[in-house]
Amino acid sequence: MQGDGKAFWERTAGRYDLSMTLFGGPLEAMLPLVVEEVDGLERVLELAAGTGLVSAVVAPVVGELVATDYAEAMVAKLDERVRSLGFDNVRTRTLDVYALDGEEQFEAIVAANVLHLLPDLDGALDAMLRALKPGGRLIVPTYCHGQTALARVTSRLLGLAGFPGQRRLTLDRLSGTLTERGLKIRRSVLLPGLLPIGFVSAVSGSSTVSGPSTSTP
Repeated sequence: MQGDGKAFWERTAGRYDLSMTLFGGPLEAMLPLVVEEVDGLERVLELAAGTGLVSAVVAPVVGELVATDYAEAMVAKLDERVRSLGFDNVRTRTLDVYALDGEEQFEAIVAANVLHLLPDLDGALDAMLRALKPGGRLIVPTYCHGQTALARVTSRLLGLAGFPGQRRLTLDRLSGTLTERGLKIRRSVLLPGLLPIGFVSAVSGSSTVSGPSTSTP
């Protein structure tokens, strides 16, 4: 995840949680869905973990969580949250999604609210799939800046303020992007808000990770 976007997130880390008072409405519904997708899995990778809002609910239900972000300031906040909550099964790391090489593989990858920010979405998905075990779960809840008229206006205003968005996704486009990569959709649901979140999870290859498959319109 290269370019000016990294500088933006380095600057924003200290006030990121505060910004969620405006844009975090759908998070309340998103977090339990993430938990349902990873509950009981042994090794989970989280990309773009930010300050650890998702990490805090994933860690208690998995064997090991590797929580990463490419902005050092975000990882510092993430470390602070992990330590304050006393998790001993969480490893934090500064990591760019494009640097995933497949040497480590995971039963699930959580990449929350980041696909709309990636300059090279195809390259990022290639990297994620390299790090995902066959039958592993890719969980990508994403702000859908193109879903509604209000979201599109909000997105344009954010862009004028320097927000490094790369694309205005809708739930259908998000699901379609994963389907085109050969993934099977497990769940697809729209979570309303000022910027709605499209919650999508998908399975790669032949399934080796057990659990019921659900799809919500």
